[in-house]
Amino acid sequence: MNHYQMSHSEMLELRRWNTPTIYNGWEQITKHDVGTEAVNLEPVTDFMPQMGAMVGRAITIVVEPGNPIHKKTKSSAWSEYRSYIASIPGPKIVIVQDLDKPNTFGSFWGEVNSNVHRALGCVGTIVDGAIRDVDEMTYAGFKALARRMCVGHAYNWPVQWGGEVEVFGRKIQPGQLIHADKHGFIAIPPEDEQGLLDASRFMDSNECKTVIDVARTTCGQSIEEMLAAMNDASARYRKAMTEKFSRGGEF
Repeated sequence: MNHYQMSHSEMLELRRWNTPTIYNGWEQITKHDVGTEAVNLEPVTDFMPQMGAMVGRAITIVVEPGNPIHKKTKSSAWSEYRSYIASIPGPKIVIVQDLDKPNTFGSFWGEVNSNVHRALGCVGTIVDGAIRDVDEMTYAGFKALARRMCVGHAYNWPVQWGGEVEVFGRKIQPGQLIHADKHGFIAIPPEDEQGLLDASRFMDSNECKTVIDVARTTCGQSIEEMLAAMNDASARYRKAMTEKFSRGGEF
């Protein structure tokens, strides 16, 4: 089934918000279970939080740094893998499933690999394994969410790519729209791309105009006045969402 695909310019605008705000927009337009789907289910660490959010389409790859057999039997894997990356429009986020999990024997990422992927239009990675050369990756402008850091690369070699992967308890298909930051990540179902930017923009604006505005401007009033103002703001918040969407909200 063909679905609407967000443009590059729309993705750039989507990057202006953090990942929880994108979730707030997504939950208003999706038919999926907002409690169990789309977001990471296991803890993940953003090693470059100062870089803000990253947005892109999933490039999927499976690695197994602890197994030397792949390097011996797949001599052309790196060349084929790089051709695969280059054939897909950016921005791209490399989603890496590490078959060594829960062990960590080496890192697929470091200074060299991050610079190569950045040159091929990738803005960052989500790897259910390790990274190294964190400062050098940052200098390359390549953001990483991972489980941990490590020292070596072990038998770092592409095993397979372009198929479904599972990272941090979430299955991700190649080409899925990904939004990630220090809070975690969300993998947008294809049918939910249309309307996501508008919904996220609306949710952010609605919060600022109602509940947050009242919370910031009622200091100095009596408790009774503050509570009355907050109740009114919450009602206006819900009313605006009801008029815009069919779902409710957190207030």
